[in-house]
Amino acid sequence: MAYELYYWPGLQGRGEFVRLALEEAGADYIDVARGSGAGRGVAAMMKVLKSNSEPHIPFAPPFLRDGDLIIAQVANILMYLAPKLGLAPKPAALRPIANGLQLTVTDIVAEVHDTHHPLSTNLYYEDQKDAAKARAADFLGHRLPKFMGYFERVLQQNPKGDKHAVGASLTAVDLSLFQLIEGLSYAFPRAMKSFVAHYPALAALREAVRTRPRIALYLASERRIPFNESGVFRHYPELDQDAR
Repeated sequence: MAYELYYWPGLQGRGEFVRLALEEAGADYIDVARGSGAGRGVAAMMKVLKSNSEPHIPFAPPFLRDGDLIIAQVANILMYLAPKLGLAPKPAALRPIANGLQLTVTDIVAEVHDTHHPLSTNLYYEDQKDAAKARAADFLGHRLPKFMGYFERVLQQNPKGDKHAVGASLTAVDLSLFQLIEGLSYAFPRAMKSFVAHYPALAALREAVRTRPRIALYLASERRIPFNESGVFRHYPELDQDAR
């Protein structure tokens, strides 16, 4: 049976981290909320979220259905999928390390979101612009260098190769780092313009992932939703600034 991915249509968002793993593996999957007809569309996703009988309901998308099993949360989904898709570290003893890195990616993605919604997700960006400017300035000046510096060290200190975050072969973490860098480059082009000079190992990983055959095909296809100002990574010029 095909995997079923549930996420909001029209957004890369957090669902994209899962899509990249499925695409790289050539897995058979259905992007449920982007479909139409019986059992498809946003209504099908909301039916699961509001179910009164599903024994393991997710809190929010993205979530993945594999047969009768529903798995929620990006890092948790990838921890489940990666061994099945050939995207987990070898040996298995490194898999908790990979999960820790994936959780750290989750941390920075949450901080990116909060640059444009620092007060409340129930308010429009336009209702919290002053707070967003302050939050984005702090993120770009302090938090972004801290996270990027950490991931750069992870790559450089990996004894198996500096184009992989953990182990000697591609893992879901590498794909997620690629997506993180792509999203940051869209949201904050001024801050990221010196990215290659400051973080050469991350830049090399980004290019290595981008040119993988299945990933390259996916990026050029209609399945890859463009970045936009409704997702996690949003480009508001007034929030961007030159990196320190």
